[in-house]
Amino acid sequence: MGFKELFFGAPGEYDYGSLCTLTNPFSKNKKHTPVKLYARDEPIPILLAMIMGLQHAFAMVGGLITPPLVVMKFTVCGFPFCPDLQQYAVSAALITSGICTIINISKIKIPGTNFFIGSGILSVMGTSFTFLPIFEIAISQMKADGISGEDAYGKMLGTTMVCSLLELFFSFLPIKAIKKTFPPIVSSITVILIGVALTGTGMKYWGGGAVCAEMVWKNHAQVAGSSFGPPFPTCSAGETNFLFGAPQYIGLGFSVMAFLVVIELFGSIFMKNCNVVLALLFGYFVAGVSNYEGLRYVLPDNITSADAITFLWARTFNIGFYAPAVIPLLIAFLVTTVETVGDISAVFDVSELPAEGKLYEEAIQGGLTSDAVNSILSALFTSMPNTTFSQNNGVIAMTKCASRRAGLACGVWLILMGVFGKIGGLITSIPDCVIGGMTIFLFSNVLVSGITLANNCDLKARRTRFIFALSLGVGVGVTVWPYAFKDLRGSSYTAAFWTCADCSDGMKGLRNGVSIFLSTGYCVGTVLAMFLNTILPSDPVEEKVEKSEEPVEKFGDDEA
Repeated sequence: MGFKELFFGAPGEYDYGSLCTLTNPFSKNKKHTPVKLYARDEPIPILLAMIMGLQHAFAMVGGLITPPLVVMKFTVCGFPFCPDLQQYAVSAALITSGICTIINISKIKIPGTNFFIGSGILSVMGTSFTFLPIFEIAISQMKADGISGEDAYGKMLGTTMVCSLLELFFSFLPIKAIKKTFPPIVSSITVILIGVALTGTGMKYWGGGAVCAEMVWKNHAQVAGSSFGPPFPTCSAGETNFLFGAPQYIGLGFSVMAFLVVIELFGSIFMKNCNVVLALLFGYFVAGVSNYEGLRYVLPDNITSADAITFLWARTFNIGFYAPAVIPLLIAFLVTTVETVGDISAVFDVSELPAEGKLYEEAIQGGLTSDAVNSILSALFTSMPNTTFSQNNGVIAMTKCASRRAGLACGVWLILMGVFGKIGGLITSIPDCVIGGMTIFLFSNVLVSGITLANNCDLKARRTRFIFALSLGVGVGVTVWPYAFKDLRGSSYTAAFWTCADCSDGMKGLRNGVSIFLSTGYCVGTVLAMFLNTILPSDPVEEKVEKSEEPVEKFGDDEA
């Protein structure tokens, strides 16, 4: 095979001409070439893999850099912040996620066993949001006890390595036990609730940013005029500062959605396969050329301040152990275990693969092992725990590309973004509201995948409907309004369910773990579904009443 075939594909196999032909939605000839599905083992050419991989990288970059950025900026450092440490944390997260993605997609067999490390499908990995509140609370508690922010972060890295062994234990259970614990009804509920939660996260980005969205309560009339320390209840993009949901930010995010519609109407097959990247770049362009009364939405500061080249361990932390965080972290790893099973099931759905058989069973086992092993590696790489990224299932659904080559290319892109600090600086310069316009579209596709998985269940059965109704009712309800169990940001130990402000450190850790569990919709909803699926008996089989073959005497008939 020559370089041309390797880069562009075999002649006639990939018709780039038809791929690049624009669509006329108003044409009377409604015949069109359907978007081809590139299967799991499709040897797509390098050019196509690079484009598809870049799209996956763009889809996850906003999510994977947010946890380390928030932890370093607002918890480890605090005001007046530490730009150099923040930039390193972002680069380390990008490099770590790239390496973990390649491991997970490669599916490495453990010598002398029938077990694998990696799912062997297009399932990317990134920094998990699940661990963000635990890191924030635990590091704040340690700093209050006189431990420096960087040493506290190192203790949390060591504790996550120990707690990740729980997920490693689950991964080596017999496949039948795993399938019995996470049957289709549980997996579909998990994916649906993950989609609901992620769509809400996308909305936070669209309105201006996740942090300021959770601080918006400070603008309430009952607390207006009070003095607050950082983080402030305003969102920022470049030189602009507006309240969450300002029309300026909504408009920038909407430009991404509008361009998605334009691509869907007029775009070629190739453009539709790359619609997310193109729409994001269009929104970035709009933000770059726009300003509000002379204030720019995009600044070059992130690019100019970034190192030209960087890598892991440019900054190091003393590994330690923090006992009060053990219980919350164990619960968090239980959540990621359930989430990973749901994510892998969703990948099989959008990849048009059967969610049963040897390949599926190996993917579940390898994916869980990869989650645990990669979380240990992440800590060694000075980054927060990694897990499968749900939102990229939406990329597969929209692009129709499930080829593992695209996933491997995504891992390479992420590593390059981290190593070449200027690229990472460019990515981090995209306003949150523009990223939100893209992610809210992608995340909702995860929800649709969960609904599709539900078709594998008998939705007419009373038992199935009852499990769905109660689990989704609690899960969606908690996702929409978690503050029955969750503290408002900047107001620790205020949830009336269990205040515990004067408890011991160990009890605070237990309380925080319970709070996280009950306020995370896809966690409490999935566990509830597992419990109901275990205790509820199957519906009784209805006996069919056979119709009588004897003639029915009609009223008024005379006897012969």
